[in-house]
Amino acid sequence: MTMVKTKTPILKFDHLNVIYNEGQPNQVHALKNVSGEIHEGEFISIIGPSGCGKSTLLHTLDGLLTPTSGTISINGSEVHGPDENRAMVFQDFALMPWQTVYDNVAFGLRMAGKKDKQIRDKVLHYIKMVGLEGFEHKYPHQLSGGMKQRVGIARGFAVEPKVLLMDEPFSAIDEQTREIMQEEVLKIMLNEKKTVIFITHSIDEAVFLSSRIILMSVRPGQIVDEIKIDIPYPRTLETKTLPEYQEYKQTIWDHLKGEVRRQYKKGEA
Repeated sequence: MTMVKTKTPILKFDHLNVIYNEGQPNQVHALKNVSGEIHEGEFISIIGPSGCGKSTLLHTLDGLLTPTSGTISINGSEVHGPDENRAMVFQDFALMPWQTVYDNVAFGLRMAGKKDKQIRDKVLHYIKMVGLEGFEHKYPHQLSGGMKQRVGIARGFAVEPKVLLMDEPFSAIDEQTREIMQEEVLKIMLNEKKTVIFITHSIDEAVFLSSRIILMSVRPGQIVDEIKIDIPYPRTLETKTLPEYQEYKQTIWDHLKGEVRRQYKKGEA
């Protein structure tokens, strides 16, 4: 199965600048003139050195942060702030501990004013999709880290956004669960035909999941290169043994080494 790439981007961002504490002595220029296009059905990973603005870019695209300048559009229409077209999966699960699995997944749908039957059908569908059928009435403290992250993924998919944004969603779970979750997310993404923008510090994870990888510079964060991953989907853990897989990893590592050295020279590491 191959990724679908349309001529018109589903998400476009032009000349985004984000400056924290603008005009103050502690001003930080986090993003500088960042532009890009995301096409329907793509799985895009954003990777770069620590502090380069990856999460700032993702939160800006989600509408949680307002850019200092620049524009964001979905299907050609400029957007301001969060809306139903985008949903975020956070690295710390961001579940409500007083709510059951069912209610956590249903949260976005209720906020959108969906009817009870619509909510029930969608919630049960996505709970089953992430392998948590039978855990609907459990609370977060009764779940493992991997199960909590599945709840967060189900909640993101349940609102059926045009673009799902994932901010290091597997960083808080163990390595074995992480590899399983990578395969599961790819299956879900392909089955549901979703568009994903994914932040990670892991080169291996980026190559395994992505159709395209965006490489960022040290702060102020800029897009300095893009790498298309020409390995067919679906992918399995055996994919990681392919020679071309290792070549992609080396190319990205060479980029990161160069950026980290720049970071050290600037005294920011």
